[in-house]
Amino acid sequence: MDEKPPSPWSSLWRKEDWWAVWLGFLVLALAATRTVAWLPKMGKWTMDPNVSIKFGDIPYFILLGFSLIVLTSIAIIAMKEKIRSYCLGFPIIYILAFISILISNQKTINEWGLEYVIWALIFGLVIGNIIGMPKWVKPAVKTELFIKIGLVLLGAEILFNTILSAGSLGMIQAIVVVFLVFYFCYFLAIKAGLGKSFASILSAGVSICGVSAAIAAGGAVKGDPKEVSYAISLVLLVAMPMLILMPMIARAVGIPDAVAGAWIGGTIDTTPAVVAAGALYSDKAMQVASLIKMSQNVLIGITAFLLALYWVLKVERKPQERPSPVEIWYRFPKFVFGFIIASMVFSLLLIPTMGDNSVSAILNVTRGIRGWFFAMAFVCIGLDTKIIELVKIGRGKPLIVFLVAQIFNIFLTLLLAYALFGGIFFSPPL
Repeated sequence: MDEKPPSPWSSLWRKEDWWAVWLGFLVLALAATRTVAWLPKMGKWTMDPNVSIKFGDIPYFILLGFSLIVLTSIAIIAMKEKIRSYCLGFPIIYILAFISILISNQKTINEWGLEYVIWALIFGLVIGNIIGMPKWVKPAVKTELFIKIGLVLLGAEILFNTILSAGSLGMIQAIVVVFLVFYFCYFLAIKAGLGKSFASILSAGVSICGVSAAIAAGGAVKGDPKEVSYAISLVLLVAMPMLILMPMIARAVGIPDAVAGAWIGGTIDTTPAVVAAGALYSDKAMQVASLIKMSQNVLIGITAFLLALYWVLKVERKPQERPSPVEIWYRFPKFVFGFIIASMVFSLLLIPTMGDNSVSAILNVTRGIRGWFFAMAFVCIGLDTKIIELVKIGRGKPLIVFLVAQIFNIFLTLLLAYALFGGIFFSPPL
């Protein structure tokens, strides 16, 4: 007897992309209704990490881990994967994420912007490449599910009123930088012989906001997970020296605070590193840098949509074929759809009805949960990444392309930052 083909609607409960949306929305709903109104947090510490965690909070961290495994198990069961194997390996992922966040809260490490995702990636790489990942942990390595849920939650933090506070100048800089740097990197990558999908992933990573953009682009072009991991690794490795060197260079040259902030925000590719680098310069630089980076983050969804459109209409289009809107929809990363919806709901519905303070309290919770999903995702990226295989990709060409594009980004953004925020043509908005 022939099996019936799966219903086109079945992707709503069988595909990881959709489950990232549903679970992200569930977390947002629980926080918005104040069903979940508090999370245990780690404090800063100097010499003794025990200072970071109150003894009474330990059961709550255990409960948090249990809650995360229950939440994600809904998707695992719906996708008909082995739930027992997943539950067996999940505690290891959670513990490594816990340690990563704990280390990142060390006062000096925190001040230098060495964020938890870096430590999570390092732990994963060490275990995956040196110690060896136990086979029973493998079923819990759900990189894409974790990071896509985190990205949906990130969407709620992209508030229109915050972006508008930077004025039109911030958005102008973001659009110009993203367009020119993306095209420049893509052009270089193609000339270097890299595939179009890898070129798109690298270009999104260097031009928009690093990790999140690279993942969104990878979803839009159905890129190789190894290429996405490569781009993520480059973003994090390049961000570390930049967050230290850029404030030093800006101070040595005597760049004005607003210009330095716009420069930092437009070039460093991870949001926490942007905040840290801006803070190393001045409070005003940190504020401007954060707003510029937030303006760039808005372009994640737009870029993913345009890439999906381009791939369907140009790259994968067969002769005499007319792709339908349905094909474009299938190609579009659904977690980016969730990202956009979350941003719109919080910006256009919750803030007008609940007020800034209430929404801020909600986001404090969702931001914390997002951090845990990102930490677990980067542990998984490290565990699943073989450094030897990464080195073989493109024989060093992707690294050269990324670095050249980043240098172009640095000079272009500095020029724009002076033009827009230096008081030469316009009055700075902040």
